Amino acid sequence: MAPIEKIQREHGIVGREAELAMALAVLGAGRHLLLEGPVGVGKTTVALAVCSHLGRDTVRVDGDDRYSESKLTGWFDPPLVLQQGYREESFFPGPLVEAMREGRVLFINELNRMPESVQNVLLPALDERLLQVPHIGAVRAVDGFQVVATQNPVEYVGTGHLSEALRDRFEHLALAYQPAAEESAIVAAETGCDDAALVRTAVRLTRATRLHPRFRKGASVRGAIATVAIAERLWGASRDACGPVSREALRRAAEAALTTRVDLRDDIDADFGAALDELFALVVDRGEDPDVVLSPPEASPKA
Repeated sequence: MAPIEKIQREHGIVGREAELAMALAVLGAGRHLLLEGPVGVGKTTVALAVCSHLGRDTVRVDGDDRYSESKLTGWFDPPLVLQQGYREESFFPGPLVEAMREGRVLFINELNRMPESVQNVLLPALDERLLQVPHIGAVRAVDGFQVVATQNPVEYVGTGHLSEALRDRFEHLALAYQPAAEESAIVAAETGCDDAALVRTAVRLTRATRLHPRFRKGASVRGAIATVAIAERLWGASRDACGPVSREALRRAAEAALTTRVDLRDDIDADFGAALDELFALVVDRGEDPDVVLSPPEASPKA
């Protein structure tokens, strides 16, 4: 079985052949990898699947704006320092030191949510495979140490720009939203739904949020997965349930599933209900494909 097919089968990945091939090439060449793309496109799934396929153990860090330098490198336990002083026995290695010493992959989820001072700690480790730890001295990375990181686009809340110096140490892999057919396959696999019409409609509603002019930020395929899962349960619990999911059940499910995953352009008078009604009129009532009717003229439909 070809490596890409093996990864797809073992990790439940639909499509992404080119991205998986590039990630394998970068990590196989011993380089550090930065995956960039919107929320919900599978950056973490691709990264960890490739590491697993290569037999690489990972140390995971989830970035946020309160993450500190000591959390990344390690810290001294105050009571032990009082008893023994600043010695190795008093030091608790952080994920960076752990990965360097053990030749593992440091996986940083949402790197650009970390403070700049924490990001800068990575530079000598990425460049020279070296880290100076106060009271401990130089930590040199053993063979196998690599860094794989993800980041969301800078327009997302809570994210920032990586420095030019830090980006220069990574090889870049962009992940965009997948074609509609692949998203439908993902939704069907995740929900176990065999109603192809329901899956197609949920996917089209979700994709419409990425293209409709009332939306500044659209939902990922997770919105379609949640819409299908909720709609099936709402309809199944109805005393009148028979045949396809009703429009009302689908509307209620979509509102619950999409509200937290989108941003409207008008922050002051945002009316998600009205915007959702427009999507329903387009996708459900008229049966339109948003990739065809809402895409810019120069863009080809993502079938």
